[in-house]
Amino acid sequence: MTEMVHGLLPVEVRDPILPRWWRTVDRWSMASVCFLFIFGLILALAASPPLAQRNGLPAFHYVERQAVFGTMALIAMTITSMMSPATVRRWATVAFGIALLALMMLPVFGTDFGKGATRWYSLGFISLQPSEFIKPAFVVFAAWLISASFEPNGPPGRMMSFAMAVTIAGFLALQPDFGQASLILFAWGVMYFCAGAPLLFILSMAAATVCAGFVAYNNSEHFARRIDGYMSADVDPTTQLGYAANAIREGGLFGVGAGEGSVKWSLPDAHTDFIIAVAAEEYGVLMVLVILALFAVIVLRTLTRLMQERDLFVRLAGTGLVAMFGVQAMINMGVAVRLLPAKGMTLPFVSYGGSSLIAGGIALGMILAFTRNRPQGALSSVLRGY
Repeated sequence: MTEMVHGLLPVEVRDPILPRWWRTVDRWSMASVCFLFIFGLILALAASPPLAQRNGLPAFHYVERQAVFGTMALIAMTITSMMSPATVRRWATVAFGIALLALMMLPVFGTDFGKGATRWYSLGFISLQPSEFIKPAFVVFAAWLISASFEPNGPPGRMMSFAMAVTIAGFLALQPDFGQASLILFAWGVMYFCAGAPLLFILSMAAATVCAGFVAYNNSEHFARRIDGYMSADVDPTTQLGYAANAIREGGLFGVGAGEGSVKWSLPDAHTDFIIAVAAEEYGVLMVLVILALFAVIVLRTLTRLMQERDLFVRLAGTGLVAMFGVQAMINMGVAVRLLPAKGMTLPFVSYGGSSLIAGGIALGMILAFTRNRPQGALSSVLRGY
């Protein structure tokens, strides 16, 4: 009777979530991430057995762990990429609060594993590095604050996000971890620039960064030692930079062959910070160029898709995340060829490391979520008057 009087109620027909996700996600970027992970496993097979032997572990102990962590990272990436931007923002805000608390408690409960920097929580069977998880969470949280500051009667989001960035960078510098601190400030600077930062403020930030580097050089032996090693005219062949430079020279165009490299027996961090040196020695410059191309695909396709996005929050968050992702890769490879001082930074999805892989998967999932095709999401339709 109700239907006879009022008519049938309209029923919204929606596609199942998986087909809709597959149709809207950037499949080129997803494929590039998967290839980076595969290359990481191949390089782990070459670089990690010597470390396992030195530690009295099975030869493929680290390879197996990387496969497990990498699979978890790909699952996290896929699940996160299915979320809406609003859902990503909510979860990132919660994760930011937890990661910030964990970062603040590191001096009390953290460990350095004999590396001179307190960056990890040791849980026995696994270690966690809060700085890896706070990076994507902070970028999304800061993008939310900055975008909210443009709304009528909005909060002073730009100053709040700046204060938060400086606070996080300060806690990271105390570890000391100047590389991650620089990444946090860089990501915030990119977002603030895209939001229309005044030139005077950008110049002031550059001057403050130079002053902070001068203070760190004069007050941190760890920082000064790395800068002196980088500025030295001659590279000590027995240092990590010396071993890496020699491996890249030996590799040439096609490499010395799979498993034939020697740098993995000399470098304690061949499977993490200097994984690109192993790639260059055993597989040559060609493999390095392929890895570079995969990173370029992710960065360029993300920026291209974000240029069509209307939502300011999505544009800022996506730009900050992909800028941080690309610069981290550039720093890791730049250190190996001595373009930059040593930073202790992993190569995303290629280097070994549970925290790095899983946090990287979450960050890439956020990027994919922000760059999915959405109805009325293109800025070009606004310019055409739609």
